[in-house]
Amino acid sequence: MEKTVTIIGAAALPVGKWQSPPESAVQVLEHEVLARLVLQATTAAGIDKSDVQGMAFAQPRPYTAQKYFATFMAHYLQLPCAGNVCEVLGNGMTGGFAFEHAANDILLGRSKVSLALGVNFETAIPAREHMMSSMRAVGDVDFQAPFGITPIAWYAMDATRYIHDHGSSRAELATVAVKNRRHAELNPLAQFRTPITLDEVLAQPMIVEPLGLYEVPPRSDGAVCLVLAEEEVARSTGRPYVRVRSRGFYHEGAHQISETPNDMTALEAARVAGRQAYDDAGVTASDIDLAEIYAPCTIVEVLAAEALGLMPRGMGAKYAAEGRTGLGGDIPICTSGGLTSRGHPAYITPLYSFVEAFEQLCGAAGARQVHDVELALTSAELGNYNAALVHVLEGVH
Repeated sequence: MEKTVTIIGAAALPVGKWQSPPESAVQVLEHEVLARLVLQATTAAGIDKSDVQGMAFAQPRPYTAQKYFATFMAHYLQLPCAGNVCEVLGNGMTGGFAFEHAANDILLGRSKVSLALGVNFETAIPAREHMMSSMRAVGDVDFQAPFGITPIAWYAMDATRYIHDHGSSRAELATVAVKNRRHAELNPLAQFRTPITLDEVLAQPMIVEPLGLYEVPPRSDGAVCLVLAEEEVARSTGRPYVRVRSRGFYHEGAHQISETPNDMTALEAARVAGRQAYDDAGVTASDIDLAEIYAPCTIVEVLAAEALGLMPRGMGAKYAAEGRTGLGGDIPICTSGGLTSRGHPAYITPLYSFVEAFEQLCGAAGARQVHDVELALTSAELGNYNAALVHVLEGVH
């Protein structure tokens, strides 16, 4: 019989600034933080730590002092594993790949219970050092990197093009930031929870025109542990759980900046991966009740939502401005607060998306709970959505 993967437990550190400066007398250590979450997540799942047979880690930032992090964690937790113990890396999709590896261990029969987990600490690292690394990721180190182009710069180009092509405006795009902050107010895991108005968003310093401070992601620290299990194990707990209905993945064969001309606001990888996920789940975009989209900037949420078929192309910013992507709207998007307000610990951001979907589908999202939710979608990207990973998830009570 074909196996089905479920999510049966989750624990997460509130997103914020947790990393200790190198000169601090007392250090906050990544492995200690993550170990506590493992115990919290397994307890919440109704299993014993010894039931875990595999662990797939999002590789920690290179600033992390402890190397060979995954095998060290197996030792620190005193947790023998017959399934895989590994670290994976894939830019913004890193947390999504950790989820994939943990799920694959279950699908291949190597494990009945596996963890998808990770920690991302970066806020005590000087911005200059962090940005030098980011610039080397954007394009060809011999061609684009010397000119200092940053991730926000390419998203800003997308925003300019979108405004031109669809008669939108910076103010319309900025309503996404206001909506996300309204959601974050209700999320105890969110980094920024103070309400903001559209006027306040538009008054912020420009980062890269037309994106200002509140329209781009902060630097963030965080940690997440998800407990994945065969459905047989999920049923035995007697608790609500989430079934993974399908996944879709597509890589365009292009890097974040490519010399090959393309439709820069179409996000073709998201469209293809989304269609694959819908087809495999036997659903359409109109069946999705909420979406937790990997979107570092306001424009990315708009473009990804359109590419995933959640609204017609060219209508994403208008939907946000009309309140149709907020709680109580047609298709709530980023009920966690999204990357602009919940925060963006990049290597594990996709794991936070699964936490939000898990809480929503199990009816445990509190004041931000979407009513009558049955299906949720999550997405992750490899930088300007040159590749996309999409999951369709279903709540089981």
